[in-house]
Amino acid sequence: MINIEWDKLSVAEIEQIQKEAEQAMKAAKARELRDARAAAEKAAAEFGFSLSELTSHKTAKVAKSPPKYAHPENPSKTWTGKGRQPNWVKEYLRAGKPLEDLAI
Repeated sequence: MINIEWDKLSVAEIEQIQKEAEQAMKAAKARELRDARAAAEKAAAEFGFSLSELTSHKTAKVAKSPPKYAHPENPSKTWTGKGRQPNWVKEYLRAGKPLEDLAI
């Protein structure tokens, strides 16, 4: 590691070092990406596959739950009943009204 006396450098010199460091960082990332890809291709080949065969499989999509509740005044606002309650549901419940009234 180079020991730099930062307090003796001008702003222009520090900016130049920063520019060169950014270029070196980009080159190092590209090199590491290339090496990682080569290692992944080699590992896939050991099992008789190409890397593209392993990465091209589509993942199964999880079916979206149908909405169970709708806003009383704006039916385009819906909630499945899962996860956090939307603010409009919270407000409705705070008003002392039952959740069942919002059921679709």
